[in-house]
Amino acid sequence: MEEEIKNALAVLHKGGTILYPTDTVWGIGCDARNKEAVSKLFKIKERAEYKSMVVLVCDEKMLNRYVKEVPEMAWDLLEAAETPLTIIYPDGRSLAENIIAADGSVGIRLVKDEFCKNLIHKFGKPIASTSANISGEKSPSSFSDIKLDILNKVDYIVNLRQNEINDTQPSTIIKLAMNGEFKIIRK
Repeated sequence: MEEEIKNALAVLHKGGTILYPTDTVWGIGCDARNKEAVSKLFKIKERAEYKSMVVLVCDEKMLNRYVKEVPEMAWDLLEAAETPLTIIYPDGRSLAENIIAADGSVGIRLVKDEFCKNLIHKFGKPIASTSANISGEKSPSSFSDIKLDILNKVDYIVNLRQNEINDTQPSTIIKLAMNGEFKIIRK
């Protein structure tokens, strides 16, 4: 795993894109603070830039750096979550402008997956991430489901867990407001 983290870090530091296993489905990722890298991600995904992507962080400290204020309810939701949870926070900050939605919000997931957590921790910055499929198509449940078009467009493919068949799903998404109101976007 250490060699794969080292290889992925070299690509991320240069503004490149990686294809990697996450705590949900296989993802395409890049430096969430690099506008050009995020633009590449949208291009690979064939997704309009006004549609959001998730930002992955490795711990609470990193989460606090990229959100103006974490609503109290978020901590309760994160503690209670038994499956991966993406929370859309009202005020993202210090990220590439094209990863923050028009209303200023940003979707962030605190990862628990060992590889992702170590990669993000060693990178020292969050990773913009999206499922490894063309926008509108089904998310791949395993590496073998990823289309050749995606494989050919990323800068690096992480050589871990490629033979695993899993039934993981994309994360649950909840949008929070500072007043405590919330909306479930995806279960």
